[in-house]
Amino acid sequence: MDAVAALRAGKAVILPTDTVYGLCTLPEHASLLAELKQRPAGMPVATIHLDVPAGLPEEARALLPGPYTFVVDGQGIRVPVLPPEAARILAEIGPVAATSANLHGGPDPRRLDDVPALLREACGAEVDGGELPGVPSTVVDLDGPEPAVLRQGSGRWP
Repeated sequence: MDAVAALRAGKAVILPTDTVYGLCTLPEHASLLAELKQRPAGMPVATIHLDVPAGLPEEARALLPGPYTFVVDGQGIRVPVLPPEAARILAEIGPVAATSANLHGGPDPRRLDDVPALLREACGAEVDGGELPGVPSTVVDLDGPEPAVLRQGSGRWP
């Protein structure tokens, strides 16, 4: 099954980004991500977009696409520099809910072979993007009075 068909069928897929491999679903199936990763329900996931969505503050827009996740109105927004095959999938399907393709607390996958077999077997499709940097995105919360770095990753916040 190809990734677009798998997503439309409500399955998770593994996609490369500009940082690590991601475990992705359509946003309406995001609860599946916690189940597959064996992590507590309710932990936030980001939404990966192909293009910068309207409404992001200028300070965030200036850094995208890139290795950042911005929290705006309680939602994580990610606009990575996607490998061509992953970009094609998002161009066809739209934004996807995503988290790193690892088990809860496990190492971030830089190669498809680094994704745990349990996750790979549970997914409807996977896209091999070769070796990735292996450092997750920098997460910046823009909801407070001042931006706050929640996780320092591969992006450098000004």
